Amino acid sequence: MAAAVTAAVSCPSTKSTSIPSRPYSIITPDKISFKKVPLYYRNVSAGGKVGAIRAQVASEVDVEAPKKVVKESKKMEEGVIVNKFKPKEPYIGMCLRNTRITGDDAPGETWHMVFNHEGEIPYKEGQSVGVIPEGVDKNGKPHKLRLYSIASSALGDFGDSRTVSLCVKRLVYTNENGEIVKGVCSNYLCDLKAGAQVKLTGPVGKEMLMPKDPNATIIMLATGTGIAPFRGFLWKMFFEKHDDYKFNGLAWLFLGVPTSSSLLYKEEFEKMREIAPDKFRLDFAVSREQTNEKGEKMYIQTRMAQYANELWELLKNDNTFVYMCGLKGMEKGIDDIMVSLAANDGIDWLEYKKQLKKQEQWNVEVY
Repeated sequence: MAAAVTAAVSCPSTKSTSIPSRPYSIITPDKISFKKVPLYYRNVSAGGKVGAIRAQVASEVDVEAPKKVVKESKKMEEGVIVNKFKPKEPYIGMCLRNTRITGDDAPGETWHMVFNHEGEIPYKEGQSVGVIPEGVDKNGKPHKLRLYSIASSALGDFGDSRTVSLCVKRLVYTNENGEIVKGVCSNYLCDLKAGAQVKLTGPVGKEMLMPKDPNATIIMLATGTGIAPFRGFLWKMFFEKHDDYKFNGLAWLFLGVPTSSSLLYKEEFEKMREIAPDKFRLDFAVSREQTNEKGEKMYIQTRMAQYANELWELLKNDNTFVYMCGLKGMEKGIDDIMVSLAANDGIDWLEYKKQLKKQEQWNVEVY
């Protein structure tokens, strides 16, 4: 089991407002080691002149029907299991740990929680699980499940493939009548104590699976708890050793949050950059504290704009994969950057993005 340590690390300096350090407990892997175009066939039997052969092709040549082309996925889809546990027969897991990972002055609470599944939920990095909160709704019926992106690698935080982690923000808001409303499942999860049982379903999803190519460039764009799948990616890349996977490409993470006290897993990511500075790039966008040269608030698309030309060049490569997870609003801002960059090369960005999606190079999971 990995040891929990406390680390206070300074964020890298930028042209913008610097991000202060704060104490934060993380699980580090220092002592963990793990062993572990359709083809047409034409049979032409002919003699005589070439011209005669051409004239007879339509009626006399035996032409086999084109074979169906089976698309080979660029993602790690081998052995992916979906919907092993369903709402009517969920898996009953146990909460092992539940820790708040945002500061006291952050606009909202986010918690990192670890559940034991005894190896019964064999998920892959990038998948999700469902949670069925206890109790009943206003109609007296059991609550429906909510899906959450998994925030751990397939090996889990303890490296034994027996746990699954989630990153959950407590939802509390005021409605149009001035009433305070609490999100049913998020509050249920954030209030869980160690030892409590929880109903889990899944795993589900293939959209956010990691690329097969260990030499790929993987650009990860996250806002808030959208960081969850990328934590799983990055643990596999930099905190674990696998016999069948060794990352030798470039991982580039952009994380957008409102305040520095809202930065999630900051110390973990900075530790990864320390381990592999030539393979991992890390950029934060803290909207309420940072600005760009024009004085504009630093949203994730604002930070990306500072590297616009470099990002565009990377997107021209067949082994560059973009993953986007978080608030739906981030998608338009990123499109706005890419439209002008693509236009400089005479390319229609929206059409180009469609091609990237078909090739599994542009992957989006927003809410």
